[in-house]
Amino acid sequence: MIGKFLFGATLAAAAAAPAVGAVTVIGNSAARLCYEAAEARIAAGRDSLLQCDSALSEETLGERDRVATYVNRGILKMHAGNFGAAVEDFDRAIARDPQQAEAYLNKGLALLRAGHDSDEVIALFGTALEKRTRRPAFAYYGRAVAYETKGRLKEAWLDYREASRLDPKWREPRDELARFTVQHR
Repeated sequence: MIGKFLFGATLAAAAAAPAVGAVTVIGNSAARLCYEAAEARIAAGRDSLLQCDSALSEETLGERDRVATYVNRGILKMHAGNFGAAVEDFDRAIARDPQQAEAYLNKGLALLRAGHDSDEVIALFGTALEKRTRRPAFAYYGRAVAYETKGRLKEAWLDYREASRLDPKWREPRDELARFTVQHR
């Protein structure tokens, strides 16, 4: 349990986690190619986006694969810096399946990168965690960045620490923790 501590950071966290949480699509299809591009975390090339668009407009997708393809296309758009269009795709996924944790995770990341209100971003990362995202370390990291931008340093420190605990090989949470000084009061 953490007692009374004074939390301070040498500078605000500006970098956000990479886009994560591509949703698997099985088989050989345009939807599968869209997933592979999103999972590879590449910039949204014209061909990758065309695969996603083709899957959504021309393929007979089950609801799970349709939702996954919206998330995956959103990830590609986010990599291209088109945050508004990415959020639209994440919202489409959430509207079709409110339990899709990766949609909340990536929507939070897109809004964080676009500089939107941190309260909404914090809530989105929290929802991703509640719905059991496959990548909880990224949700904790993203929420820590949002907390820090709001000046909520204790919460930021706790979430950076949890992200580091969940993924000890990931350097960014450790680097962020190193900026903090924790003093007993």
